[in-house]
Amino acid sequence: MTARLSLYRKAEQELYKLDRVVKAQFYDFCHIFRQNPEQPGLDLKKLKGGSRIYRAKINQSYRALLAPVGVDADGTQSWLVVAVRHRKDVYDELQVAVNRVTGEIEFVDLAVVGDSALRRAGITLTTAEPDTDPATKPTPEAPATPPARPLLAGYDADQLRELGVADQIVDLALAVTNDAELDELLDGAPPLSKDILYGLAAGMGIDAVREEITAPVQLDQEPDPADLAAAFARTKVTTVDKHVQAAIEEGDFRAWRVYLHPAQEKIIGRQYGGPARVSGGPGTGKTVVALHRVKHLAEALPPGTDKPILVTTFTANLANDLRLRLASLVEPHLLTRVDVTHIDQLAARAVGENTTQRTRKRRISDHAAVTEMRQLLLELDEHRWDADFLVEEWEQVILGQAVQSRSDYFQVRRAGRGRALSRPERSQVWKLIEQLTARLNKLGVETWGQAAERAARYEMERAATIEARRTAGSSTNDSSSSGHLSYRYRHIVVDEAQDLRAAHWKMLRAMADPNLPDDIFIAGDTHQRIYNHQVSLGALGIHIRGRSARLTLSYRTTREILVRALLIADDKSISYDDLDDGTDTLAGYRSILHGPPPAFAGYGTWEDELAGLATTLAHWRAELSTSENGVSLDPAGHIAVCVTDHERVSQVMDYLTAKASMTCAELTKDGPVGDGAIHVGTMHRFKGLEYQRLAIVGASEGVLPRAGVERYRREDPVRYERELRKARSLLFVAATRARDALALSWHNAPSPLLAAVPVPSDRD
Repeated sequence: MTARLSLYRKAEQELYKLDRVVKAQFYDFCHIFRQNPEQPGLDLKKLKGGSRIYRAKINQSYRALLAPVGVDADGTQSWLVVAVRHRKDVYDELQVAVNRVTGEIEFVDLAVVGDSALRRAGITLTTAEPDTDPATKPTPEAPATPPARPLLAGYDADQLRELGVADQIVDLALAVTNDAELDELLDGAPPLSKDILYGLAAGMGIDAVREEITAPVQLDQEPDPADLAAAFARTKVTTVDKHVQAAIEEGDFRAWRVYLHPAQEKIIGRQYGGPARVSGGPGTGKTVVALHRVKHLAEALPPGTDKPILVTTFTANLANDLRLRLASLVEPHLLTRVDVTHIDQLAARAVGENTTQRTRKRRISDHAAVTEMRQLLLELDEHRWDADFLVEEWEQVILGQAVQSRSDYFQVRRAGRGRALSRPERSQVWKLIEQLTARLNKLGVETWGQAAERAARYEMERAATIEARRTAGSSTNDSSSSGHLSYRYRHIVVDEAQDLRAAHWKMLRAMADPNLPDDIFIAGDTHQRIYNHQVSLGALGIHIRGRSARLTLSYRTTREILVRALLIADDKSISYDDLDDGTDTLAGYRSILHGPPPAFAGYGTWEDELAGLATTLAHWRAELSTSENGVSLDPAGHIAVCVTDHERVSQVMDYLTAKASMTCAELTKDGPVGDGAIHVGTMHRFKGLEYQRLAIVGASEGVLPRAGVERYRREDPVRYERELRKARSLLFVAATRARDALALSWHNAPSPLLAAVPVPSDRD
C-alpha cells in the first residue's frame, strides 16, 4: 500500500525551527511512509477523542501528525502532514476540520494555550503519549486569581462562527482576558481565525471584519464539513518531493516559500475586468501580493518569447529589490517574460524612442529645478513668488494636466493647490515658468517631470493610433500585417503606487490594452506618500471602483512599534486620499508580533544626541553578535540609522566612524554604498526597506517638519496641511521600517509630530 504526502503550512513552519538532524530524519520518515504507511516501525495510530488525526514516529522523540484526505483513482492514499512536534506535545484533542467560510482544511492546536485560559473555557488536554521524564513535567500552576473581563466580551459564539473562526477555539476566544492570552491562543490558530480575532480585538467591529476579512474568502455555498477530500483540494499545501528535501537540508525552509493568508490568495487569483488595487499599511504584504500576482499572470501566459508583463515602482533600488524577489518566486523561463523597471527609467525609454541622440537632454531632480528657479527670481529681482511654489505649480498643474498654452492654464482646475490665483497672477506664473523652461533648455537639461509628461504624450499618441486602426478594421494582433502596432504590455503591476506622478499614470494607461482583463494591478498606501504627487486615478482613465481590497494585518512591525507609528500618522485634522476621489484610513491596522517598546530620548545638543546614538548602536551590536546558543552572528546590514536630510547623513557617519569605531554604509538611490555594518540614510531612502533594529535621530522641532513650513499656516493653509502630511508620512514610513526594535531621539525640543506619542518629558 503506497501513500502520497503533502505538508500543511504549519508543519512547514515547525520543520524550519527543528534541528538539522531531525529535519533529515523527517525526510527519511516521508520516504518510508510513502512506501508503506503500515510499516510497524512507524507505529501509525489514530488519536483518541474523535480526532481525524493520526500520529506516526519520526524518531524516539518526534512525531508526525497526519490526516488521511482521500484516495486517488489508482488506490494511492493521500495524507496531509499537519504538524511535526515532540511527543510530549501531542494531545488526543488535536483536530482537523473544514472551515465553513473558506472550505479549506484547518488544523487547530491548543497545546500552546495557557492552562488558566483552558480551564476557564472548560477544556482539558490529554497527552497521547505520557512523558515519563520528570525534568519535562510542568511546574504546578499557582492558584488562579479571579479572571478579568473577557477581551471579546462584546461578541458571542454564533457571531464568531459566522465570521469563520474555527469551532475548536470559539469558546477559548471568548474566555481570554488579555492580549498575552490571545497571542498564545492565536499562535496555534488557522490564518483566518487569527485575522478575525485580532481584528475584533483591535476594535475593527464585526461589520468591518465581515467586509474586509471574511467576505473576500467566502465560498458561494457552505462546504460539506465531512468532505476532507474536497477541502484538501482547496487547501494550499506542498507536495513532499526532492525539492522539499533540499530546502529542509539547507535550513532555509521558511524563506523557500512566501505564504499568503486566504484574503491575499483570493486577490492574487482573481480575474479583474479592469484595473484593480490593493492597499494596506506598512508590513501588511502589499508587495508580496503584487509579486505573487506577477507569478499568477506569468503562469497564465500563452507560449512566447516577448515581455507582456511590466513590473514597475518609483525608485531604482525598489525595482532592484522586486527583481531579486521575483527571481526566487518565478520560474526562470517565465521571469524572462517580465520587464522589471522603475517608472522614470520606463519614461526615459519612451522618450528615447521618439528623440534623436542630438536632441536628448540630461535629467535633473526637482530640487535642482527649484535651485534654478530661485536663481532666476534673484536675477529678475522678483520677490512676490516662492521658488518651491512655482516649481510645484509647474509639476502638479501644468505638467500634471499637460497644459500646453497660457489660455489653457487660465481655465485649468488647481484642486488641492491651496493658494488661489487670479487671472493676472496666473499670467505672471506662466511667464516665470516659460522663462525657467527656456533656461533649462539652454542648459540642455529637463526635469524628470518633463520627461514623464513627454513620455505620456508619446504613449497616448501611440495608443490613439492603435485604436484608430482597430476602428478602421485593422487587426493589431496580426504580427505579419504591414505597419503592425500593438500595446506594449498585456499586464502592468505597480508597487508603491502612491508616489507616481499624474503623467506616469497616463503613460501606463496608454501602455496596456484597456479592452483586456487584468490590465493594471496597483499596490500602494497613501499614508506612505513621501512626495507631493497627489492624483485621482479615475480622472486619469484608471477606474478601480469595485475592484479594490484592503490589507490590515502587519507581518513585519511589532505591535509596540506599530501602535506608536499610528499615533504619528493618524492626525485627525489631516485627511488622506485613496488614490481616487475617496479617503483612506488607518482604522483596523494591527500586528501579530510582539517586541520591546520603542525607546524615545531627548538631548540638549546634537553632539549629545550623537553620543546617545553611539551607545544605542553599541548595545544593539552586542545583542546581535551573540545568539542564545552562543553562536557568533554578523550584525552587518541588520542595523540602520535614519535622519531627516543629507547633511545629517554625513554628520552621523563621521561621528560613528571617528568616535565610535563603527563602519558605515550610506543608503543611496541604488542601495547601500560600501560594506559598512551600519546603514545610514535619509528618510526618503528607507522607502520599501526593513531593518531588524532602526534608530531615527534628529526628530526635533524646526527640523521635522522644516522650520520654513510654519509660515504657510496663515499664508496658505492648504499647503501647510500638505507639508505636514508629507512630514508625517516620512516619519511614519521611517518608524515602520523597524522590525524588532526602534529608537527615536531629538535635541532641544521634540518634533510637534510626536505630540500624540508618549515620550519622556526630561532630557538626558
